[in-house]
Amino acid sequence: MSQKIILSGMQPTNNLHLGNYLGALKNWVNLQKEGAKCLYSVVDLHAITLPQDPDSLRRSTREITAAYIAAGVDPERSIIFPQSAVAGHSQLMWLLATMTQVGKLNRMTQFKDKSGKNAEKSGLGLYAYPVLMAADILIYKATHVPVGEDQKQHLELAREIASTFNHRYGEEFFVPPEPYIMGEATRVMSLRDGTQKMSKSDPSDMSRITLVDSADTIAKKIRKAKTDTEPLPETIEGLKERPEAQNLVAIYAALLDRTSEDILNEIAGKQFSEFKPMLVDVAIAHLEPITKRMAELMGDVSEIDTILRQGAEKANALANPVVKDAMELMGFLNVSQK
Repeated sequence: MSQKIILSGMQPTNNLHLGNYLGALKNWVNLQKEGAKCLYSVVDLHAITLPQDPDSLRRSTREITAAYIAAGVDPERSIIFPQSAVAGHSQLMWLLATMTQVGKLNRMTQFKDKSGKNAEKSGLGLYAYPVLMAADILIYKATHVPVGEDQKQHLELAREIASTFNHRYGEEFFVPPEPYIMGEATRVMSLRDGTQKMSKSDPSDMSRITLVDSADTIAKKIRKAKTDTEPLPETIEGLKERPEAQNLVAIYAALLDRTSEDILNEIAGKQFSEFKPMLVDVAIAHLEPITKRMAELMGDVSEIDTILRQGAEKANALANPVVKDAMELMGFLNVSQK
């Protein structure tokens, strides 16, 4: 069986939270151990679909890279790079855009969610975001992409675009990527409302634990997390109508690399006054070293910049031949020197 090629990325935003860590970063670290070729991008081109302050964008790009490294993504085993440092992403995006049907883009729910009632005023970049995402994946011929529920639709579009290209040019050139869903708590919910996804855009800072929170802040947020008055049940079935309880149990399980079922075998019957201190201890033990390492890296960004530069060189070496070959298949004249 050929080697798996894993591609994933996050937008450079300040204050990555526990949902980003448990839903993506922690799994990325585990994927390194499986022998796959892993590419992890800071998707700064996606970030500018909404206005960004230039200085903040530069800082956030370094900060999210620091989070990758602090969480355990190893630059010796994985390629870490800024999306914008590989021009082929934008170039391939245009080539693919010419064969992406508008009707399919109109069905993308994320554009509808983000544009809301102001769709007419939204930029083309936000509308065409899924095509750039397809280019991000296909340019490395990635076989698998770790995705959450909110990105499944975009991945399916990438598969359709790959098939369209292959059919049009009579060659199995692009690999239709498969979703890679793994781990507990891939969808971490708000600490204030267990029916809503944990998000940096939530107006309440108490709704999320960030990767730069101090131990005291983590403890405070967990102690004040919304719960109910019932003791913890013996089975998963008993959590179904208790979203906040289900969320806290899933977080605890994911931090320990265990299943919620396994955890319930130990904590069934406990009140939240007993369980929350257990969760505090596990969360701090797990997150405090990450926070400390991120602070060290951001204190002297030379290591971050070196890792990003070297990663961009490796990514370009993989991407450029794919763009060249795709353009040749499409009939573009290559006038560059051999």
